[in-house]
Amino acid sequence: MNPSLSAPGPGRPKDPAKREAILAAAQVLFLGNGYEGSSMDAIAAEAGVSKLTLYSHFGDKEALFCAAVKATCETRLPRRLFQLDDEASIEQVLLDITRAFHALVNSPESIGLHRVMVTMATQNPALVRSFFDAGPQQLLLDLQQLFGQASARGLLRIPEPLRAAEHFCSLIKGVQHFRLLIGYSDAPDESAAEAHVQDVVALFMRAYQR
Repeated sequence: MNPSLSAPGPGRPKDPAKREAILAAAQVLFLGNGYEGSSMDAIAAEAGVSKLTLYSHFGDKEALFCAAVKATCETRLPRRLFQLDDEASIEQVLLDITRAFHALVNSPESIGLHRVMVTMATQNPALVRSFFDAGPQQLLLDLQQLFGQASARGLLRIPEPLRAAEHFCSLIKGVQHFRLLIGYSDAPDESAAEAHVQDVVALFMRAYQR
């Protein structure tokens, strides 16, 4: 990082709107041009902010990339989906999560991002680990907490919540996700997607219900 672009003092507030603009620009450029093909200068220009402002919000390019991944996941998979309310059945909670996750992993943005990570796997393994921790790993932890609560309340029988979370995500992605990654087929239409969602939740419930 350029020393002249150090962050402002702690007393200077940051503009939330500029942060959102930077994150939006980062998502567009990282997905369109890849990680190496997206410079901080280009992201600052796309966001309509100075490079100084960019570095004041995000210390370096890797931090910005991870923040963009996290923001995408939080937008498409909001935390409210993982709340186990008394009014909603566990099956309905799982259906809502499955629909959201299935739509996310099959979206052009997600497929593009996964392709970038495969390309970067041997070039920058530290970045790939950061990506996994910011996105997929956080989802697994959210599911682990949800399944632990569901098991404690007697709604499901899940002795190993994290392992069940991995099973659940694998069921949702299925073979279709690999087909999309290699360009073998297009994303499923609405009817096929909903049928897959219903099948996944029904199978999971049969495996873990009391």
